[in-house]
Amino acid sequence: MLSELELDLSHGTLYISPRLNEAGVQNYESLLREAILSHDDDWLAAELRSRDYINTNEERRIPQGGLATTKVPATAPDTLAEGEFNRFYVRGLCSRALNEGIPEVVVYRGKQVQQPRPASEAMIGKRIPAMNLLLDLRQSPDVEPALGLPPGPDSGLTVRLPVNTPIKF
Repeated sequence: MLSELELDLSHGTLYISPRLNEAGVQNYESLLREAILSHDDDWLAAELRSRDYINTNEERRIPQGGLATTKVPATAPDTLAEGEFNRFYVRGLCSRALNEGIPEVVVYRGKQVQQPRPASEAMIGKRIPAMNLLLDLRQSPDVEPALGLPPGPDSGLTVRLPVNTPIKF
């Protein structure tokens, strides 16, 4: 995960959410690094929230045209932290798989959700070429990846190595 973060930083492609305020933008990289090294997505969300790094309002386009100011959802720190932490986890796992000669990763539900989307349910158990997924996630840091994994916010989906994969120490 850390080497994938370093790759984004060296290429200037680290995703910075527009929901982060100025202090959040300035400190996000160090918080994400600390989460990767020593914590998890829950810690990252708690830090974003407790340090008030999330904007309280945002502008959204409305169907009739123009913009409207709306409140940022209270769950924004959780959505950002979970989504980005999972992206780096998936990238790190794909990189590991490729380094160990494992060509595919398997989609599974890493977190239970109250109302799973049918599209997410259909992905569970699917094998995805690790190289394709890794490249897809590297090339689309701020948009929905072409392969559809992770499939939108709060899906609970992630990947694992295939069962019976020898673990190298």
